[in-house]
Amino acid sequence: MPVRSLSSSVLRWPDSKEVASAVRSWARNQVDEHDTLISLGYFGSYARGDAGVGSDLDLVAIVDSSPLPFERRSLDWDLGELPVPAELLVYTRAEWDRMQNGGSRFARALGNETVWIWERR
Repeated sequence: MPVRSLSSSVLRWPDSKEVASAVRSWARNQVDEHDTLISLGYFGSYARGDAGVGSDLDLVAIVDSSPLPFERRSLDWDLGELPVPAELLVYTRAEWDRMQNGGSRFARALGNETVWIWERR
């Protein structure tokens, strides 16, 4: 989130390098919390390099499987330590493969612009 300097009443929005560093640190913690994690990355304005003041961080995770419906999966992930507002999409491997093979515009954008920050070996 934007931070207030101790000596000023002006809010400062984190720059892209700060966000990238924070998301990599956050990702290392998520690996320990989510044992079904296959890949974790970010897409959107931070991945394209055109993020600015007020930009949110768009994250994508691929997991082996999940008993939860798609719209509830991200609730198990703590996004609170990230320095900007963030949204996480959590796909199972099967869903990701179907989506990528389906060729939708959104799937192509995710496939082309996602910056993968962690992948299981």
